[in-house]
Amino acid sequence: MPYVTHSEAERSEMLDTVGVSDPDALFDIPDSVRFDGDYGIEAHSERETRAAVEGLLDESPDLTEFLGGGHYDHYVPSVVDHLSLRGEFLTSYTQYQPEITQGFLQALFEFQSLVVELTGLGVANCSVYDRATALGEAVLLADRVRATDGDTVLIPADLPDRVRSVLDNYTDGPEITVETYPTSGGTVDVDGLADQIGADTSLVYAATPNARGVLEPDLAAVGDLADDNDALFCVGSDAVALALLESPAAYGADVVVGDAGVLGLPTTYGMGLGLFACREDFLRQVPGRLVGAGEDDAGNRAYTLTLQTREQHIRRERATSNICTNQAWLALRAAIHAAWLGPDGLVDLAEECVTGIAAACERIDALDGFTAPVYDGHHFREALIDTAAPAADVVDHCRHAGLAVRAVEDAGEERLAVCVTDTNQESVDDLVDALAGYGGGA
Repeated sequence: MPYVTHSEAERSEMLDTVGVSDPDALFDIPDSVRFDGDYGIEAHSERETRAAVEGLLDESPDLTEFLGGGHYDHYVPSVVDHLSLRGEFLTSYTQYQPEITQGFLQALFEFQSLVVELTGLGVANCSVYDRATALGEAVLLADRVRATDGDTVLIPADLPDRVRSVLDNYTDGPEITVETYPTSGGTVDVDGLADQIGADTSLVYAATPNARGVLEPDLAAVGDLADDNDALFCVGSDAVALALLESPAAYGADVVVGDAGVLGLPTTYGMGLGLFACREDFLRQVPGRLVGAGEDDAGNRAYTLTLQTREQHIRRERATSNICTNQAWLALRAAIHAAWLGPDGLVDLAEECVTGIAAACERIDALDGFTAPVYDGHHFREALIDTAAPAADVVDHCRHAGLAVRAVEDAGEERLAVCVTDTNQESVDDLVDALAGYGGGA
């Protein structure tokens, strides 16, 4: 064990104390699953390993991305790295000892405060894994608190597969039924939803911006339907979009879930930072942990974990969640980024997400063979585009031009999806030129 600091004599003494002669005896691994072969991995020095990895990375194409689809890249100011990479933040685990973790607890409290201000709801936790797990936790909360019978959750038909997969895992054990309601013209079909919702509905979920990048125009009507049927109304969004949109609490949201990793994180293709907020009525049903503010013996403002509802902290039968981490370091980064932007800067960034994609669509729509966007209405960051040529061929053409866009299946059609943010906006000219150079999409 080359990475353990104990000397050979200390290791022998410990093994003698527990009555074994070899560390392998401490592990009871059945022969049927024990691996006793050779991994076939040749040993390399650090320098050789770096050279090999760098060689592999050099083989990857250097593309300017317009991908979106749940992974959104915004410029992360250098102050986020400089502060969050300090040792006291980077090496900290759960802040069990408030007397020595006041700085981190304060940062998490500020993150919660940010989410509360953006959503208009009374309570926010100090984060969950990502937007998919946040939605799963909202569904479980609804199952616990809804006063009448009913275990059916209604979600839009365009919910991304990766989010639906996580939700299915969450609802399988408690046998909660998940059903989809229709969309029309790229947004919620309110009449179609009204035909499906009923006494057995425990929660209705709608996202803005939705999976097509469209800002939902009639969420108040969705909230009214949920309220009329004694169901909880859950809204999905993200920390940048919420800076510009009407507060979800204003149109009846009981729970807000979504992505806070749009602040403080570059594109990570998997790592997320979920946000979760709800009405104060559900305070003791919130998953994970809450940081609260109080006073110490000297009357100074002090922070501590005031609610811990995961099963590692309390009896399993009383736990509301098995979220095993609160993504504290990522929440810290989001809080630093938001503080650096300030209220006006956050709104400016959100406005860029509306004007940037609108300007790109206007230019693409002027090209022969392209219609952009497919759906009317305001878009946020991304939009779907119709193309006369096969979308996969256009994607391949753009890739050879050093640009990455997506082909998606939507309403039975193969379409392009394009995402514009502050980090790729300067390359929109290249995207338009590449599409124009495809021969008008013919």
